[in-house]
Amino acid sequence: MGYFDDKNQWGIIIGGSSGLGYASAYKLASEGMNLVVVHRDRRSDRDAIEAKFDELRGFGVKVDSFNVDAVNEEKMHELIAQIPALIHDGRIKVLLHSIAKGNLKRILKDDGLSLQDFNLTIQSMGTSLYAWVKALLEADLFQKDSRVLAFTSEGSYKSQMYYAAVSAAKATLESIVRSIAL
Repeated sequence: MGYFDDKNQWGIIIGGSSGLGYASAYKLASEGMNLVVVHRDRRSDRDAIEAKFDELRGFGVKVDSFNVDAVNEEKMHELIAQIPALIHDGRIKVLLHSIAKGNLKRILKDDGLSLQDFNLTIQSMGTSLYAWVKALLEADLFQKDSRVLAFTSEGSYKSQMYYAAVSAAKATLESIVRSIAL
């Protein structure tokens, strides 16, 4: 028996087709949590990714997956509008942000980071969490005791080669999480 069995609780995982996002989806599904997984992958990888989601469904949970750009606010709002029909009387217990979309380039080199590289990385790995939380709150989809989780790294406070844009995104992400908690 899993922790979430028969509780009609749902998790949304943004960036859940691989890595930490999928590992988290696996753990939550194994404990009985139904999932909405948002991911952005190539069509050529679709069959392999759907097989992974079928593995999650093997735990007896509902898993709805959407291959959309989670950073695109219009697409995000379209998807959130579909969620009430998917979860019926359920509520969102967990929102997990695991987008890994950014630029790993040297800073201050001719072929290095551009302002656009910084903006894309900060939006994808940082401020998009705020957009999702705000939109889900406005749609009144969270449970009272819901959890908002995100993955960070020591790059948020420690300089590393090729990591300037991701460092800025992780520092932004941490700041947003602290402010949401407050």
